[in-house]
This record gives sequence, C-alpha cells and structure tokens, in this order.
Amino acid sequence: MRLTQFVGRDGVRRVGVADDGPTLQVLAGTKRVYDLALEAARTGRKLEALATSRIGSERENYDDVIRERRLLLPLDHPDPYRCLVTGTGLSHLGSAAARDSMHAKLQASEESLTDSMKMFKWGMEGGKPKTGTIGTPPEWFYKGDGRWVVAPEQALELPAYAQDGGEEVETVGLYVIGDDGTPLRVGFALGNEYSDHVTERQNYLYLAHSKLRQSCFGPELLLGDMPRNVRGHARLLRGNEVVWESDWLSGEDNMCHAIANLEHHHFKYPEFRVPGDVHVHYFGAATGSFTQKIETRLGDVFEIAAEGFGRPLRNTLGAARETNRLINVRTL
Repeated sequence: MRLTQFVGRDGVRRVGVADDGPTLQVLAGTKRVYDLALEAARTGRKLEALATSRIGSERENYDDVIRERRLLLPLDHPDPYRCLVTGTGLSHLGSAAARDSMHAKLQASEESLTDSMKMFKWGMEGGKPKTGTIGTPPEWFYKGDGRWVVAPEQALELPAYAQDGGEEVETVGLYVIGDDGTPLRVGFALGNEYSDHVTERQNYLYLAHSKLRQSCFGPELLLGDMPRNVRGHARLLRGNEVVWESDWLSGEDNMCHAIANLEHHHFKYPEFRVPGDVHVHYFGAATGSFTQKIETRLGDVFEIAAEGFGRPLRNTLGAARETNRLINVRTL
C-alpha cells in the first residue's frame, strides 16, 4: 500500500491511498499519517490494515492534486521542530563499471586510501552484519528539521551563498518514535536529498556545510519493507529539454550497508528516540546530474521515479529568499 497526504480544495488536509490509477481513495477521519502511525502502534494493529479500514467513499483526482500543487509530504509532524532530517552517505555500490573501479582502488593499502574510500571499504567489509549483531558505522550527516523540507512539486531553494544546487537521487526511511521510545518504521519514499556538490568537492570537511539545504521526499509513502532491488530513472528537465537522465539502483542488493545497520547507528543515540518525534533518514545517493558535471539553472526540474514507489518526485530549482550578505551578531 502507498499513502499520500494532500490538501483538498476546501483547504483541509487529507490522507489518500494511491494506486497506479488516476484516483486517490481518501481515508475517513484522517488528516495525518503521523496520527495513523501512532494509533497503529498503540492498538497493536498493522498500519496497512488500519489504513484499509479507514477507506471511505470520498475520492480525489490525483492528477488535479499534482497539477494544482496541493501535495504535502507523505509524513510530517504537527510541530516541524520535532522532525529530524538526517542521512547516510557512501552506502551504495554504484554501477558495475564504477564498482569495478572502486574495487581496484580498494586493493591499495588502507594507509593510501582517502577518508572516503576508507569509509566505503569499511562498509563493504562490515556494513551487512549477521542478524542480531552490530555492523560498521556509516557516514552520517544532519540536514535540518521539518522546516527544511519542501513538499513535492514545490521549489527547492538555491541559496545565494551556494555554489551549486544539485539533486541527489535516493530512497528515504520514514519513522515515528513510539510512546516507549521504540523507533517505528512507517515506510519508505523516493528522496531528493539536494546538496551543494561544488562546496563539498573543495574539501571533504565542507560536507556538513554542503548538506545544510532543503530537501524533498515523496510524493507517496510505501508501507512495509523496501524492495531489495529498487530500479528507477531520474531526469533533469530544462523547459522541454532533457538535460540529463540516468537509471539508478537502490535497495539492499545494491548497497554495502543493510538498512537495519543504518537504522541501528542512527537510533543508537538516546536523543534520537524521543517519543513522538519524526525522523526522515536519507539512505545515500544512487546518482545525480552532478556526476556528469551538469550545472543546474534556476527553473530546472528534478524528476525521480522508481518501480513500486508510485508517481515521480518532482521539484523545481528556485531562487534564493535572501541575498548573500554578512550576518552580524549583536552583543547583549
């Protein structure tokens, strides 16, 4: 089952069940997936079964919702400050050619490897531990809170201080923390983690700066387990021109870390297990136009799709809200 959130023409939030057709089945008496997830946890019901029991007679034209930009994120928190947005890198194996090149580099002594290559090697060696054991920690980064995430079909801001604004094509894990502090996996979605790759490439220690950007995920939330082999296609559109496109892979068959290992190393911190919080965790980029040295422009449209995840995730590259100015701090 796939769920999506949107705003009706009356301005009221709704949750809909999406299939591969043009119509959304609206859940009766349900305004947030967040509330539905917590109810499922508290009553011991499966989320899909609870959602199915709520399907009412109301229907909505999905194409109209998309065209009129009434989509919301498929999971959000009533208080955006209580939604933590984070991610993991160096987690995917890449294409066969890239994989062969990577393996050749890994044959060198560890002392001669870059820090990135060391992290990738450690993931290859210990990122998929035996069930019940703890594996190698992945790279990890922070992207912001719920205020930093935009809805599907909305613009991702290119800050005035940024040197680049490029998509990162990936899958996302979506979680709610239960009343007893247990992390609850609500489901998965397509994600555009969106980073400043020019800044990052100046020096890897600029990674944290490059990640402090908006991002987007959705438009649909896939309940249950993520397919082990996710196959998708991504495009960068400039008007009627396709500037860049590529197939992409995700899922554990195409990763050097198990999803459970990535989840453990995020939620092992007690501060990330606060009851009621929402967590959005990007699982690492599979590809992006930056890999071909494409320079994005304002107005470009990022489009990310994958089998089994429903409608594609689309965002426009939008202008900065502020000029690049010196920020002065006032002494009290």
